[in-house]
Order: sequence, then C-alpha cells, then structure tokens
Amino acid sequence: MQPDDYQLFMQEMSGVKPITSDQIPPSPPLPHPSEAQLARREAAMREDGHEPDGLTMEAVEMLRPHDPVGFKRDGVQEGVYKKLRLGKYELQASLDLHQHTLREARVALLQFIRDCLERDIRSVLILHGKGERSQPQALLKSYVSAWLPHIPEVMAMHSAERRHGGSGALYVLLRKSDRKKAENRERHLRRLA
Repeated sequence: MQPDDYQLFMQEMSGVKPITSDQIPPSPPLPHPSEAQLARREAAMREDGHEPDGLTMEAVEMLRPHDPVGFKRDGVQEGVYKKLRLGKYELQASLDLHQHTLREARVALLQFIRDCLERDIRSVLILHGKGERSQPQALLKSYVSAWLPHIPEVMAMHSAERRHGGSGALYVLLRKSDRKKAENRERHLRRLA
C-alpha cells in the first residue's frame, strides 16, 4: 500500500467498531409448518406416486378390454359374492368415469366411496369403460380394478352383467356401516324374541 492508500483506508474506517465476539448466535428454531405447508407437502408426495391411501399412480398390471374382473375380501360369504356377480343387488348409486384422466378418476372414486359410506349405500356400479380405443388399451379399467381392493371399505367387486355395462363396469359392494350393523342385530333379536 502506498501512504495515500493507507490514509484513505483509515479515513474510511473511522467510526467502525471492532467485533467483540467471533461466535455466531444459533438461529431460532423453525416454526411448525402451517396447514397450507403440510397440504403442499402431501400434494407433492402424491405427485411422486407415493399415495397415503395406497391408490398408486405408478404402473399397475394392465388388463385387456374384455377381461373379467373380480375380488372379494375374506369373510364375504360365497352366496353374497354370487349375488353381486349376477347383478342381483339393487344398485343404489353409480359413478361414470368415462372421459376422466387417471388423476380425476382417482379423486372422483375416493369421493364417491366416501359419499356412499356417509349415506349407508352399499351396492354401487362404477362405469370405467372397456378402453378399447385408449392408449394403452383398458388403462382406466386397469387402474380402477387395481385401486378398489386397496380401499378397506370395498368388500367385493365384479365385472357387471351386460345390461349394466359388461366388462366396462364393476359392481362394488361396500362395507356395512356400524349403524346398519346395529339395526340388523336389533331386527334379528326381535325376530328371535
């Protein structure tokens, strides 16, 4: 440094106080995430295919358009399942998923089942289409058929009779609500008395 530079530097530094400590204070703890942040995290997880409800958006086993579909949980009586397969239960509600994207269908399916459970609806028809013209074929059918067994309230499902859409639709039997179970117990007890 030249003498002029030193004097200029000292002039600029006049009034500056030296640091008394070289320790950095710890930063305050991060606040708990807000509800909006938690919702965004959950949505981001769903975008990655990690679904908290088990309904994946990742690859599933692909079906053919006319493949029959069937599923029943342990504890569902064969007579009940046969009656479902043959379309002998009164259809109390239906959901048409034609023209839905996979994401839209997933949201609609979950909401439909929630709504049915709230209203004590047990026997429903879900129309997904055969998917003969979709690429790949039977895309929506394959996903809906893979999703339903992962919903605990779904007791059984089977491809519908031709009059209700055939292999492009599913009969679905939902779990009986606790209120309906209690009503049935009371009715059977009265009958025995």
